[in-house]
Amino acid sequence: MLNSLFNLTGRTALVTGGSKGIGKAVARGYAEAGADVMISARHADQLQAAASDIGHGLSVRVAYVVADLSDRAQVDRLAAQALERLGHVDILFNNAGSNRPQTLLDTTDDVWDELLELNLTSCQRLSRLLVPSMIQRRWGRILYTSSVMAFASNPGRGLYSATKAALVGMTRAQALELGPHGITVNCLAPGPVLTDLPMSLLNESQKEQFAQRTAVKRWGRVEDMVGPALLLSSDAGAFITGNTLLADGGLLCRTFD
Repeated sequence: MLNSLFNLTGRTALVTGGSKGIGKAVARGYAEAGADVMISARHADQLQAAASDIGHGLSVRVAYVVADLSDRAQVDRLAAQALERLGHVDILFNNAGSNRPQTLLDTTDDVWDELLELNLTSCQRLSRLLVPSMIQRRWGRILYTSSVMAFASNPGRGLYSATKAALVGMTRAQALELGPHGITVNCLAPGPVLTDLPMSLLNESQKEQFAQRTAVKRWGRVEDMVGPALLLSSDAGAFITGNTLLADGGLLCRTFD
């Protein structure tokens, strides 16, 4: 029974933001568990290389689609191509997102609209387009990448925190709506993880501060997200829905230094 709980043989998965970082690592985890996988991102060369890595040594199908999810027409096209090329989508990992640090007084309408579209609207839209096939099959897993920043924040991170907190609320409502159809909906909320995004935004002092504030005294690796994602995307997580799994190395355990 234990082996079957995490077995994704015969399942299909779509991973957005799948060319690197958490998305690529989780896509490889899905593939190793037996799923056929499609990844999307904005750059064809990165996607091609990632797809080769994800499928290396495995017999599953790995496909990719170039898509900028801040463009609604491209979201729609991604959903259509996923259904056409995979046949159906059992697992949707809405992982694509970005961060543009700005204080409240500096936030422009353009940046607000851009991040809201990518971090929240595209997730809702892609789920809405793919859920009917899950309902038809009476099995589905939807996973959103939220963040520890949904529960705590820092100056200049208000917009990012707002989008990630919104995913948590949306997840709870969708879990209630879709549960009767055999579909679970959850969030994965990483803490400090070694990906390109935080590495490009933080200086060395800030990086060390993040590491020291965790209980484990280190940054997370993208591989640390694979187990939690696989739990929430397989039969092992069949009774987990409407929840947010914090994978933050104990960052939020702390109150005061």
